[in-house]
Amino acid sequence: MLLLLYYVIAIAILVLHFTGFLARRNLEWLVLVLAASIIPAIIYL
Repeated sequence: MLLLLYYVIAIAILVLHFTGFLARRNLEWLVLVLAASIIPAIIYL
């Protein structure tokens, strides 16, 4: 269930990034947080 919630949030952040919403509201750091949260999974695999 938590993985599904993570994917939904990740997709929402990416959609907002590509539509320019995050840039207008100075929230581009959310994309970096999303990328940093994926790194442990990549290292584990």
